[in-house]
Amino acid sequence: MITNTQKILEENNIILSKRKSQHYLIDNNKIQQIIDYSNIKSSDVILEIGAGIGTMTIPLAKKAKKVIAIESDKKIVEILEEEIKKESLTNIEIINEDALKIDFPPFNKIVSNLPYQISSPITFKILKYDFEEAILMYQEEFANRMNALAKSRNYSRLSAGLYFRCTTKQLFKVSPNSFIPKPKVNSMVISLIPKKHDLPEIYDDIIRALFQHKNKKVKKALIQSCHELNTDKKVLKEKLSKVNNHLFDEKVFMVSPEEILEITLIMENLL
Repeated sequence: MITNTQKILEENNIILSKRKSQHYLIDNNKIQQIIDYSNIKSSDVILEIGAGIGTMTIPLAKKAKKVIAIESDKKIVEILEEEIKKESLTNIEIINEDALKIDFPPFNKIVSNLPYQISSPITFKILKYDFEEAILMYQEEFANRMNALAKSRNYSRLSAGLYFRCTTKQLFKVSPNSFIPKPKVNSMVISLIPKKHDLPEIYDDIIRALFQHKNKKVKKALIQSCHELNTDKKVLKEKLSKVNNHLFDEKVFMVSPEEILEITLIMENLL
């Protein structure tokens, strides 16, 4: 059975690109689930990144005060504009830009089937904004790393980077059959709620340095990634030789985000 999305794409001679992470959700039940979890109020201003031809944009706009729809593909935007006209909707602002390169207008919620190739940078970017909640779709493997605990297989730089910035909760899985073209992996819809935090500026540098050498001891990982800390290897080695803290002798994957923060505060004074 050909879905409405497939029909519109065929009529406009559009072939979606896997290389650009153009995997369009065509399962109406999953779309409705996402919208239900979003708990849209008539006062909400929704940010949607990767709006596509409006499969989710239009039902969101029928519930919200406004939808800010970001879509980088100019041909897709032309179709989106036509679909909006058909529905006589006037509360959708289309931004034909790369979401990573622009400042976002004010919003209070995010609902998006994110382009998977920008999952990490776009997540950290949106967390610089003030909003209530985001309902987002990621590759399942990425979603599993978002809130993984220390010592677990999925624990990563992503886990440590998000720990103080947000709370994430997995809502439901989406199979490849729900998309065109079909991705090779399962997807996961998550709820993301930002947290207030006051992290040292070098926290992200520290986790980047550490997780390049996840299976090595903290001290060795920092020395081998000294370039991430803008310091000389010999100088750093000398400074670390004077540090008396057991965390620096633990393997990176064993230390929790709280312990990494403790390491960061010590490193901040050293550097």
